[in-house]
Amino acid sequence: MWSGPKGASVQERLDRAADAKKNLLERFRKQPGPGDKEYEERQAVLKSVAEARRQREEEREQRRAEDAIRRAEEARLKVERDAREAREAAEKAALEAAEAAERKAREEAEFAVALKEEEEARKTELVKEQRAARKAAKKRKKRGL
Repeated sequence: MWSGPKGASVQERLDRAADAKKNLLERFRKQPGPGDKEYEERQAVLKSVAEARRQREEEREQRRAEDAIRRAEEARLKVERDAREAREAAEKAALEAAEAAERKAREEAEFAVALKEEEEARKTELVKEQRAARKAAKKRKKRGL
């Protein structure tokens, strides 16, 4: 069986435990208490540390709030920019559609004019051919009699 570090006697172990408790209690009693200069200095240091921590937390919260405001403003500006770009794109598309419709109408009108001129040229040519044919027929008839 294991005998422990400083003997196996139960009484020795109990005595060592009692001594350890006494030493711990004595150490606790030796600590400075309220009203003692060392205690007050320690409390002041702890208070200043706590105050500094609280101040850092407040600054952190302030930065978070400012960041949230900045992000909200950036989001608002992005929405406005996107809306403006969408409006400009719609206006550009409408303008392009109007220009395309105008160009198509102009091309159709030009085509109609060209078709009409071509038709008139054919009619004029036909009339000339008919007139020449009648004149030739009349000439043949006149010579043949």
